[in-house]
Amino acid sequence: MSQPQDSAPVRPGEELAQDRLREALRGRVAGDVDALEVRQFPGGFSNLTYLLRLGDTEYVLRRAPLGPVAKGAHDMAREYHLLERVSPVFAAAPRPALLVEDEAVLGAPFYLMERRRGVVVRTQLPPEYAANPGAPRQLSEALVDTLAALHAVDIGAAGLRDLGRPEGFNRRQVEGWAGRWRRARGLLGESGDLPPPAELRDELVIAWLEAHTPPESAHTLVHNDFKLDNLMFDAADPAQVTALLDWEMTTVGDPLADLGLSLTYWTMPEQPGGARSRVGAAASDEGFLTREEFLARYAERSGRDVGNVAWYEVLGHFKLAVIVLQIFARYRAGQTRDPRFAPLAAQAAWLIGEAWRRVAEGAGDDGRPSLSPTGG
Repeated sequence: MSQPQDSAPVRPGEELAQDRLREALRGRVAGDVDALEVRQFPGGFSNLTYLLRLGDTEYVLRRAPLGPVAKGAHDMAREYHLLERVSPVFAAAPRPALLVEDEAVLGAPFYLMERRRGVVVRTQLPPEYAANPGAPRQLSEALVDTLAALHAVDIGAAGLRDLGRPEGFNRRQVEGWAGRWRRARGLLGESGDLPPPAELRDELVIAWLEAHTPPESAHTLVHNDFKLDNLMFDAADPAQVTALLDWEMTTVGDPLADLGLSLTYWTMPEQPGGARSRVGAAASDEGFLTREEFLARYAERSGRDVGNVAWYEVLGHFKLAVIVLQIFARYRAGQTRDPRFAPLAAQAAWLIGEAWRRVAEGAGDDGRPSLSPTGG
């Protein structure tokens, strides 16, 4: 049987204990457990995601990354139960199949979900769409429309309001991510992996976010990692989304937090150790939506005022900086050997610089809270 092109052999050091896995699955899922084959989805920098083949039946397995993780992070049981509740009301959410909380099986809790098929778009337009000149715009519009549809889910009618605490969401976002940043930075000590604090300007970014925290614009589902390569698209039709992935941080809060983070990814230029993005302003000449078109379409589809999105973009840059620094701290401590993690300290510093640049540039005279570093 041919191997799926979207998966790869398991990276060294991230193998699964297949004998124990077989016994944990036996009689609990469909498929031939004795024919188990394991491959890995190579994208992503956080949770480990594998393809399981049980004869003709396939599942996706997700577990936390190797090594110690922050308290409350990478909670596979929460993600499993969240998908149980969200998948019936949001078609792009995969259905979960099995939760195994016994750490003796794989060293950490894990869960299985249905295998969705589609194309993941990362830094290059996939060959499936090479002959379609309209693909970049179709992908862009499908991305924005899926975000608006997620935010349109009636959390009250669906019984999802208790997934988070929407009141005070923005304030807690700043407090929580600031605390994670400081802890990750503290783990590195005086190693020299980051610029000195006076040059890094991380505390200035945090102070600005605290001083300008807006009230929540609304209370909706918030994916918290909504970006192009967390979507799967139909191989024959780039206007059709077949799945939205990585629900680990989903909660209930301010939908503009999703919008700001999405724009952070969408308009990101070349960065240290990373490839140049092909989306947003960097690829508008190839047919992808510009930042302004992205915002306009979201505003039209959602009916929301997006005039204050700059604060959420700064928060998005900061959140990404925290995430990559946490991953680098695990790499620096020898808890993972994935070579992709080596340049992440430089990327975290770059992201802090981008956040500060957005603050220093200002948002213009539109009546919104100023982005000025000294503005109130």
